[in-house]
Amino acid sequence: MSTKLFIGSLPWSIDDQKLQDTFERYGNVVSAKVITDRETRRSRGFGFIEMESASEAKDAIKALNESELEGRTIIVNEAKPRN
Repeated sequence: MSTKLFIGSLPWSIDDQKLQDTFERYGNVVSAKVITDRETRRSRGFGFIEMESASEAKDAIKALNESELEGRTIIVNEAKPRN
């Protein structure tokens, strides 16, 4: 079963592919999405990754939470369900 992760404080230069490439070192990425503003199409500074398994997601959280990505300290944790 896949696990969805929230990634916050992303650099503005990160796109879906760069986000996926960053997380692929820790397991199979099912999907990667940087959230963009509807009007400007610019990044809103956060995104979501879906990892194939919970163990891969935990490895990614452990390795990447509070790590530096292109000069910014990113936040990585398990995504909370939408209400």
